[in-house]
Amino acid sequence: MEFTAQQIAQVLGGTVEGDENVAVRSYCKIEEGTPGALTFFANPKYEHYVYSTEASVVLVNEDFRPSEKVKATLIRVPNAYESLAQLLNMYEQMQPKKVGIEQPSYISAKATVGEFAYVGAFAYIGDGAKIGKNVKIYPQAYIGDGVEIGDDTTIYAGVKIYKGCKIGSRCTVHAGSVIGADGFGFAPDANGQYQKISQIGNVVIDDDVEIGANTCIDRATMGSTRIGKGTKLDNLIQVAHNVEIGESTVMAALGGIAGSTKVGSHCMFGGQTGIAGHIKVADGTKCGAQTGIAGNVKTENQTLFGSPAIDVMSYNKAYAIFRHLPEMKKQLDELVKAHKE
Repeated sequence: MEFTAQQIAQVLGGTVEGDENVAVRSYCKIEEGTPGALTFFANPKYEHYVYSTEASVVLVNEDFRPSEKVKATLIRVPNAYESLAQLLNMYEQMQPKKVGIEQPSYISAKATVGEFAYVGAFAYIGDGAKIGKNVKIYPQAYIGDGVEIGDDTTIYAGVKIYKGCKIGSRCTVHAGSVIGADGFGFAPDANGQYQKISQIGNVVIDDDVEIGANTCIDRATMGSTRIGKGTKLDNLIQVAHNVEIGESTVMAALGGIAGSTKVGSHCMFGGQTGIAGHIKVADGTKCGAQTGIAGNVKTENQTLFGSPAIDVMSYNKAYAIFRHLPEMKKQLDELVKAHKE
């Protein structure tokens, strides 16, 4: 499908600088631009590519002022990154949609499947499951007994959703994720042997949540493990039993949240962040990669770093000292030696 720069600008509410009739039919990274492709420029580190890219059209912020001649046609918009996201979403929506029930697959006679749903080959849908309208369930997915999935949600290949779990509308669960496996609950008996504590709760995921590939969200011992509306979890994340995550929180890959912890809304966690169990993390908390949160975070909108986590400014000051420890040790040894002499 092909669109002119002028047509794209009209959709985005932008202005064209250059040939408004130039056509694009694909997308590309700015450093890998090709004729007939659209790209974007938002990070100042990539400015030199604006002047050399072979892409036909470049989305730029309204305040961008080129310091060299630009070959490509520019479309000026309030926010280039957001405008690109808008175009990519439109492109995705224009792609053909899978509909219908492929065979072989199994759908219990006691399950209900909404209109325009897609169930891929070798998928399994158990007793009492309720599948909404326009839901896409890709091959080899397992939907357990009593599972509820809201409208317009996509369940990719190989996802396993255990019995009784609830997934909201417009959610995406990527391949290999497991929703509702048993929480890690064991108690030692008088002989020191660990006995399993039955996990009889479920997982409840609100609307507009995205779960990355091979992420695991454990069912609650009792009650529910909960993921709030609009939250986005990356690949390879572990969310333990009875955890509650608020709305619009994001967590990058390899993070882990231990049991019964309550995480606020609008938090941001870098990769490999670890959060201890039975604590509370305030709304708006931001953590750098590999941060370890060992206790309650009571102040909202803090930025934390380190393990155990401390305020980022305190961490930077401490790290500045830590880097000089070898020199300080040498100076200390020299002072001790001089004192003995």
